[in-house]
Amino acid sequence: MRSLRQMMPGLAVGAAVFAMAGPAFALDEITFGTNWVAEAEHGGFYQAVVDGTYEKYGLKVTIVPKAEEAMLLGGKINFYMVGNLLQTFSAAEQSVPVEVVAAIFQKEPQIIMAHPESGLKTFGDLAKLKSIIIGDDLFISGYQWMKSTYPGITDEQRKPYDYSIAPFLADKDSGQQGYVTSEPYAVKKAGGFDPTVFLLYDAGYTTTSTMIEGMQEYVKANPDITKRFVEASIIGWYNYLYGDNKATNDLIKKDNPDMDDAQIAFSIKQMKDYGIVVSGAATDGGIGCLTDAQVKDFYDKMVTAKVVKAGLDLSKVYTTEFVCKGLGKELMK
Repeated sequence: MRSLRQMMPGLAVGAAVFAMAGPAFALDEITFGTNWVAEAEHGGFYQAVVDGTYEKYGLKVTIVPKAEEAMLLGGKINFYMVGNLLQTFSAAEQSVPVEVVAAIFQKEPQIIMAHPESGLKTFGDLAKLKSIIIGDDLFISGYQWMKSTYPGITDEQRKPYDYSIAPFLADKDSGQQGYVTSEPYAVKKAGGFDPTVFLLYDAGYTTTSTMIEGMQEYVKANPDITKRFVEASIIGWYNYLYGDNKATNDLIKKDNPDMDDAQIAFSIKQMKDYGIVVSGAATDGGIGCLTDAQVKDFYDKMVTAKVVKAGLDLSKVYTTEFVCKGLGKELMK
């Protein structure tokens, strides 16, 4: 789920055909759909287009911003960027034949932010707030987990989110959902203060995020293409976070004029400071790492919180085959 971002069409981005060393050959064409408009949070994928990494892996990749999973199911795109593991659990429950092949974000960037005047120190202190502004999607998932894990948090505190920070700015006894890479920047810009930030992941809501998903049939039939797409994307993310990303950021701003250098710089810093991309399993396994233990941990928590059903067979909706091999770690500076 997203918040406080202008909804606007993005431009498709394609990598040009090239000739590798030796005999020329045609690149395998891939269409990848992201779930929002161009932004720093998608930067590694754009980086792999801009700096030729996908080409080096024998791929011609077209990025389709603000795509939907239905496009994957309908064969319009080859891979899709899934928000978090709850969508994967839903696929298992509904027998949707998709499969997650990598988790670029070790931590979902979802936060609850509060006014510094509230004096909150821990996630459990959110129970002291008069209201917490939460959207419908987060209310039926993360908020139910919040209530089950931190008993002082109640339904009565919840106020619907209208995708504006104005109500939050006006009420010093309120909290609001957001992304650590976005909303704190907007609050600072509009309200002149840094909000107190609580990352749901660090409080125990341990879903991975920004995951690459394909159709089960496609992944099974094209393991080499899948492997190359995942690995090139991993390299793209290392290069974006730790290398020269100027040309990539210029492309992001071109595709999404609402982005500016300050917002992009803030998002990249937050991704690094909060360990959104490199932390946990990715510290040793490399960007994109997804393990059985991670999936089980979050699934068990969601069952306990009565967000998802117990007894789901998750074996078909994700694979660890293509990740956790330490690829690209030497690029981290």
